[in-house]
Amino acid sequence: MSPPPWEYHVEIAEHIDALRDQGALLAGAAGRAGLDATVPPCPPWQVRDLLRHAGFIHRWAARHIAECPPRVLDGPSEAEILRGGAPDPDLIAWFLEGYAVLVRTLAEADPALECGTFMAAPSSLAFWARRQAHETAIHRADAEIAAGATPDYPAEFAVDGIDELIMGFGRRRKYQPAAGPENGRLRVVAADTGDAWSVEANEGRLQPRRDSGADDDAAGAGCTVSGSASGVYLYLWNRLDAGSAGVTVTGDPALLASWQASVRVRWS
Repeated sequence: MSPPPWEYHVEIAEHIDALRDQGALLAGAAGRAGLDATVPPCPPWQVRDLLRHAGFIHRWAARHIAECPPRVLDGPSEAEILRGGAPDPDLIAWFLEGYAVLVRTLAEADPALECGTFMAAPSSLAFWARRQAHETAIHRADAEIAAGATPDYPAEFAVDGIDELIMGFGRRRKYQPAAGPENGRLRVVAADTGDAWSVEANEGRLQPRRDSGADDDAAGAGCTVSGSASGVYLYLWNRLDAGSAGVTVTGDPALLASWQASVRVRWS
């Protein structure tokens, strides 16, 4: 029997530690880039927009843990979020304040708490710790790229982020393609860890699953994306192109193009 789609590669405490590290790295990269710097993966954002977005998300996520609403809280539009935050001279400090509150709220939370989530998970706390660790890590990449650098992630953490994207977001109805191949299989391989996934398109629906690295799982894939876990993580999250990520794409790219056009994660 295959493992459930909500099986995680990383424990709650490790996700909280990763969130703590990635938030600090994001702030440092934002400082090096400067608030006026453009954020190439997220046009037309500047770094100030990135900080306002991430700072709002951290505060919004912390409310779920602190208040335990039964459903995911509504929030303002992205345009309203980008008009918020603090004045430029205080913006990095404002970001750091909200991120620190989120880390503390998660670390001190009751593991048995129940609150609204938007993907299947072992627990509400596990969901929010994982989601915010990767939310912050990917936006750290935005800040690093704005500063002219390319981030690198520990392989186990990157594998967990690939898994969240494929097995979590890839199953959400809102990310199903409006049009695309009627059939075919996209295979994703983290070559340095041996982890692999497949995404099949059947009747307009994406159907993801975890694979092994075995040859019989590789057989029949119409398109394969392969590279280091960190590179594949950044590539599938639309932060780097294949060449910059060190990723190899072989076969028919139609399903990959459908995936990349459809699974473009927003803040909720």
